[in-house]
Amino acid sequence: MSKLTYEKRDRIAYVTINRPEARNAIDPDVHRLMVEAWTDFRDDDSVDVAILTGAGDAFCAGADLKTYIPPIIGNAGPSRIREIVELGLNGFTRGMHRIGKPIIGAINGWALAGGLETALACDIRVASERAMFGSFEARRGFHHGDGGIVRLVNTCGVGVAMQMLLTAEPIDAQRALACNMVTKVVPHERLMEEAELTASHILRNSQSAVRSAKQTILDVIGQPLDFQLRTEAWNAYTCADPEETKDLLERFYDKSDAGRAGAHETEL
Repeated sequence: MSKLTYEKRDRIAYVTINRPEARNAIDPDVHRLMVEAWTDFRDDDSVDVAILTGAGDAFCAGADLKTYIPPIIGNAGPSRIREIVELGLNGFTRGMHRIGKPIIGAINGWALAGGLETALACDIRVASERAMFGSFEARRGFHHGDGGIVRLVNTCGVGVAMQMLLTAEPIDAQRALACNMVTKVVPHERLMEEAELTASHILRNSQSAVRSAKQTILDVIGQPLDFQLRTEAWNAYTCADPEETKDLLERFYDKSDAGRAGAHETEL
């Protein structure tokens, strides 16, 4: 059985880490398969959104401490280190993090160490009530190196990052929600339904606008205000396709656009 499943349905790519016996820890095979999956997702025009989750009771327990970490710590040469720096864990924590299409994390259980980094690399995170989040690297003699510190600070702030990284103690789903680490916590059995609903909300929109918005968010993080404002304006006023916008406006005018609320409610 493959250690990663990759399926496509209705413009959604489903990526599932499939090592439940190891809490979906990332070994070299999973890393390679993830890189292949994200490359295909990036290049396939038939899919516009991805949902990433884990099989069984865990989302991802991080890099496999028996097969992934020891070769790097023990005898990785300069070329291997350069490869790691360029690509990151699972390909999209670094290297392919600029994929323009949205990636939704359906966090079904433990997101630990590199699994936390993988979750944070998703654009939107929906969590099961059973989800747990932790950064235990300091217990093993190192710390995050694949975006965990950067994204934790950017997403949750310095205080949360300090607490999680320096104590190496986990937080539960409700604490993660309060920290803005996840956007929603739902009953476990409804997790994929909620992730697919989020995907549906994205899919009703102009994908040109969605991808430009994602690009703009990534571009302006940490930049001076004037640069942020100019980048936002430039991207906003250049992303629209005139014909698509005209069509979407017509749907708004005749009250037929998907997902309307209020007196003129429509289905997604």
